[in-house]
Amino acid sequence: MRSRIIMSMLTGAILLASTVLGSGTARADTSPSSPSQPSLSPSSASASVEPPAEFGTDWHDPLTAAPPVTRPHGKSCQVTLAEAQFRDFTPYRGSYTPPDGCGDRWSKVVLRLDGEVQGRQFDRLGYLHVGGVEILRTSTPEPSPDGIEWSVEKDVTRYADTFRSAREVEMLIGNVVDDTYTGVISVKVTLTFYEGKPAAAAPDRVLTLSDGPGGTTLTTPRNSERVIAEVYATGSGGGCEEYWYLTVPAAAPYSCRSDDGPYREVQVSVDGQLAGIAVPFPTVWTGGWSNPFLWYVIPGPRAFDVKPIEYDLTPFAGILNDGRPHRVEVSVVGVSEGQSGWSAPVNVLVWRDPGKSVVEGGLLTHAAGEPTDSTTYTPGTEHRVEAEGGHRLAVAGYLDTSHGRVRTSVTRALANTSAHRWTDGETVDGLDASWTDDESVTVDGRGPARTTRTHRTYTMNGTTTLGADDRLRTVLTLGDRADSVTTGNGRRVSWSRLDDTYTGDATFTVGVPRDQRHAVGTTSERYRLYGSNGCHDRRLTTVQGVLTEDHEGC
Repeated sequence: MRSRIIMSMLTGAILLASTVLGSGTARADTSPSSPSQPSLSPSSASASVEPPAEFGTDWHDPLTAAPPVTRPHGKSCQVTLAEAQFRDFTPYRGSYTPPDGCGDRWSKVVLRLDGEVQGRQFDRLGYLHVGGVEILRTSTPEPSPDGIEWSVEKDVTRYADTFRSAREVEMLIGNVVDDTYTGVISVKVTLTFYEGKPAAAAPDRVLTLSDGPGGTTLTTPRNSERVIAEVYATGSGGGCEEYWYLTVPAAAPYSCRSDDGPYREVQVSVDGQLAGIAVPFPTVWTGGWSNPFLWYVIPGPRAFDVKPIEYDLTPFAGILNDGRPHRVEVSVVGVSEGQSGWSAPVNVLVWRDPGKSVVEGGLLTHAAGEPTDSTTYTPGTEHRVEAEGGHRLAVAGYLDTSHGRVRTSVTRALANTSAHRWTDGETVDGLDASWTDDESVTVDGRGPARTTRTHRTYTMNGTTTLGADDRLRTVLTLGDRADSVTTGNGRRVSWSRLDDTYTGDATFTVGVPRDQRHAVGTTSERYRLYGSNGCHDRRLTTVQGVLTEDHEGC
């Protein structure tokens, strides 16, 4: 019975097989009911409000410690992309027209979503498409009876090519509204365009795969000299793939089984040949780990900002530049045959050679071993599954550009280890897991060779316990870390270091009406980002939904 309670809460956390939105942060006043606003400048503050003994009917509006999107000075123009209320699975459809008065070249484009919801509702997933290009993917916070407001911001300058002409707009945050789940999700999404010289890093073209939804056909310009695929990969839609990191082999007695256990890897292939590998980020949605009181104010890393996985496909540009359509496919390694639950839409970003109409080239090397994946199940009073997995891929290609032959080499190495333990009935359920994704990209031939090395580490360590008194407690720490350095001529050109850490400890009584749960919880987030472009360091702490610490400063 207790196992069913836990699993029904887990599987009920997200009831939508769909997509999600993008980055940013909201900063709020210290009163629990104030709307969140963007954090535009560093500050240091501590709330003077005394937290209540337990959660009430309202709490602080959701916010994160991530840095706000910086905005340039000068003239700007704003366009409303979507304004809708989501009650079911009917998409919002509208049209986009480029801004009037800011030209068609911009130094920056910033997306902002403002949302509100009141009553009772699960966390929901959503997407926003402009001309078929996915520019935003997000999940929503769970509301209080009195209602909440939140906002999300994202730098979408990389999609400027999409915004230069009129396009169709489609947005969906799939929702269910009935006598029990009363929360109608209202959102408004705007784009703000800043007039000025375009960023040099912005791609010339943004492409999608054709042949309809979930299509696999890509035709690039014949003078492409850099090609990046971005994949908004999320495990979602109900069922066990929402929390794939907890799945166990079929031989183990656990609610969520997968043929080969918890190892997942997102692959991209070109014409059937493996072209890119990556670890999916282990996103925890705002109803996750059986305990929504962990997430009412501070979401887990990336829950409001589902970043795409990026793959450098430039070694394959010589193949793609032949003017013919090519097959580009995404697959998720580790998902049992016939099991649904993953969404992986693809955008392809292309930079063209302005000095040549056709850029020829070829693939030089391609070394891909088989993924390793092993699990060990140990039965006992406390069952245990230990898992290890990994993969490595190295590719290199060349292009004969207007500035000479350019060689691009990409290597990527993935690794995952996890220890999952649980008791009969799953009244104790714990996981200690880590994922690493190491990538190196070297470009040689356009000036001095440059190499960018990125080391990504994701961590999850937590336990949920259901006691004899039906008190459910979850203690959880999540980590999102990345170190990146670019070198040229033996010297460091640029660098960055990210450390986003979430910790939470929340307890409530299950199986009773909301006002009898007697919930308590302390959550915190520290987001640190240092590097060539400056630094950001912000700490947030909440107790019973009240913001008790908001400190920012490097």
